Amino acid sequence: MTSSVSSSAVPQRKRSRTIARVAAVQALFQCEQNGDSAETVLKEFVNFRRIAPQEHFDDGHIPDADLNLLATIVRDTVRQQDEIDKSLHDLLPESWPMNRLDPVLRALLRAALSEMIADVPTQIVINEYLDVAHGFFSGDEPKMVNGILDRFAQKNRNAE
Repeated sequence: MTSSVSSSAVPQRKRSRTIARVAAVQALFQCEQNGDSAETVLKEFVNFRRIAPQEHFDDGHIPDADLNLLATIVRDTVRQQDEIDKSLHDLLPESWPMNRLDPVLRALLRAALSEMIADVPTQIVINEYLDVAHGFFSGDEPKMVNGILDRFAQKNRNAE
């Protein structure tokens, strides 16, 4: 039996999920900075499709974000924020309290930990959020993201 899924469908789906993760980081940042509810921010993202600029994609086409994934990440992260923040606090060096983290980095880590708590495969979460981190930061922040997510996985997950 042959597959009816085109070879471009899988990369397109992956991109839409990556874009959803970028949008989730942006949405969580907005929730924290403006005090907006998750539902208010999600409505804005659906209505105005705040996604990455076109030059970020090789073929010049911006795939739509996976809106279901975006909503799941944002809602789960907000709902579990106390638990996520406790885990994040425990993973950070003592010299880096939560309030010292860049707000975008904090939003990114919260989203990633939310997905790990939801049992998204570790390698997918780490790879996706490292890519997102590289999109937002040019310094050592992606290394920090990698270290924190790796430590969380070692502490909280069985070997995958």
